[in-house]
Amino acid sequence: MKKLIGLLTIISCVFSQITQAQEQKIVFITLDGWRWQELFNGIDNELANNKKYNSKIEELKTAFDAKTPEEKRAKLMPFIWNHVAKDGIILGDRNQGSLVNVHNTMHFSYPGYNETITGFADNNRINSNDKILNPNVSIFEQINQHPWYKNSVYIYGSWDVFPYIFNYERSKLPINAGYAHATNPNETEKLINKYQDETPQRWGGVRFDVFTHNFALETMKTKKPKVVYIGYGETDDFAHDGDYDHYIESAHVNDKMIKELWDYTQNDPFYKNQTTFIITTDHGRGTGDEWQHHGNKIKGADESWIIMFGNKIKPIKTKGQFYNNQLAETMSKIIGVPYKTNQSVGKSIL
Repeated sequence: MKKLIGLLTIISCVFSQITQAQEQKIVFITLDGWRWQELFNGIDNELANNKKYNSKIEELKTAFDAKTPEEKRAKLMPFIWNHVAKDGIILGDRNQGSLVNVHNTMHFSYPGYNETITGFADNNRINSNDKILNPNVSIFEQINQHPWYKNSVYIYGSWDVFPYIFNYERSKLPINAGYAHATNPNETEKLINKYQDETPQRWGGVRFDVFTHNFALETMKTKKPKVVYIGYGETDDFAHDGDYDHYIESAHVNDKMIKELWDYTQNDPFYKNQTTFIITTDHGRGTGDEWQHHGNKIKGADESWIIMFGNKIKPIKTKGQFYNNQLAETMSKIIGVPYKTNQSVGKSIL
């Protein structure tokens, strides 16, 4: 009888672990080219006071300036610093000895995204931003092939290269990026399609984040995906334009968007207490007059950051060296699906 009870206990534990794994959801977010300097220190006063980069100096300073870096960053990204900082993990504050870098040698977008979603840099094959189908299989593609998560992984991005980064032909992942419409739209998605078409385009291949965000949020409300990737893009393009005020304001809005996603997951039974958020960037940027730019000739362009919060996140030591290539295995550990690849990938952060 004792052996039977012991066996039943083991079986019960195994099924409990399977159920818990099946319940895990992930919202993975990237803010393209958002610098660690603003994330941890708030607005850069040298850039904010420079008329070359900021056409509304007083307005920006009134909204986001303060006496200390801690106060400035909380005004700029209040959700991250008033909520996430209490219960989550924030890596990359180089002032505090927390270092995050990309492993690839390119220090621009496609190589950065490839490294983040696959766990390894591919400097030989992923060395441009061209629309080339990614030969590497991402953790998102593998999760989507698992019985627990089949047809429950969705990709949204502001940049029209994301279908190639996630290799839409091979992966068969549902990907909405650039100026793509929602397919088989409901009434809300029809309106988003309409407003997207009627809004003047600024960058051609990159739409405004408001469309990416609302497409993704509506999918979460109606289709209940278990894994969602959302790639916001405005911060990088405003920076390339030398438009510091919009670069700052865009990140402030991204913070509101992240809060909206989090609030939704905490009020929906499908997601509540079962969801982990992972947020990062694809690369850093320069400083001073080089803040607009990145690439391997720009000092600091390999400097990244990572934010994680949600039901699977526990405090860890934040000082030391971390890399974007650790996020694929981190996702694998959270979601309970092994990541299989012949490449050497970064170890899980958790």
